[in-house]
Amino acid sequence: MQNNKIGRRIVVSNLRALAEYVEPGVRLALPVDYAGVSMVMTRAIIERNTCNLDLVCVPTGGLQVDQLIGTGLVRSVETSAVSLGEAGGAPRFNASVKDGAIELKDATCPAIHAGLMAAQKGSPFMPMRGLIGSDLLRHRDDWRVIDNPLAGGGDPIVLIPAIKPDVTIFHAPMADRFGNVWIGRRRELAAMAYASATTLVTVERIVDESLLANEMSAAGVLPALYVTEVAVAPKGAWPYGLWGEYPTDTAEILRYARAARSAEGFADYMANAQMEPA
Repeated sequence: MQNNKIGRRIVVSNLRALAEYVEPGVRLALPVDYAGVSMVMTRAIIERNTCNLDLVCVPTGGLQVDQLIGTGLVRSVETSAVSLGEAGGAPRFNASVKDGAIELKDATCPAIHAGLMAAQKGSPFMPMRGLIGSDLLRHRDDWRVIDNPLAGGGDPIVLIPAIKPDVTIFHAPMADRFGNVWIGRRRELAAMAYASATTLVTVERIVDESLLANEMSAAGVLPALYVTEVAVAPKGAWPYGLWGEYPTDTAEILRYARAARSAEGFADYMANAQMEPA
């Protein structure tokens, strides 16, 4: 999009143009599997062969993360979990962690949301209490434990550094011609966009009327102010589903899970995989 002002139409980009924002070494925020995963952008990034990516899963990752890792493009992953849901563990993620091929920044769901909230508010950190006593503190030297400065001592609190992604990517049902994007109840998508320098969105369709003009829909809209570029990509979440649009193709995810148990099977799957549902 080149202009987000009301009254001006957006310029809809293509996937290749969006993928150009994802440069080597960027910190890339990706959503949980039920919140609108842009699998079409996964393929565009892989085709561009953008390496040394630092992924932030909000707050967990799945197929998208596993495929980016399997193709050797990922340097680190900050997440509270990576799995394929009903299809079991994420095979290329698990293998890469075991082999030390990627850096794992183990977190919790609240910690990741706290880091994004800190970035959104322009704060260098967000305090959290629930991590006290957990093993995670031994593995995260970027998290700090201090005494609560508002207490008289003996009241430890954890400081979670702000998470500031360079790029956020997700898929949504629709955007309007002004660049506003319908995210419904998926408020984690808004948190990602608020914290990020660049937000790239693929959508099923563009609608002509302003999504902010309708009182009933406005609360579920991410304003164009937080959206950098939009591309139309029907079935862009497949094989994941998209709320209100189409279900998850569980059979395809199971097929991937079986193939990706080995590096050879993964490579064969990626070389021969459908790019869209049959």
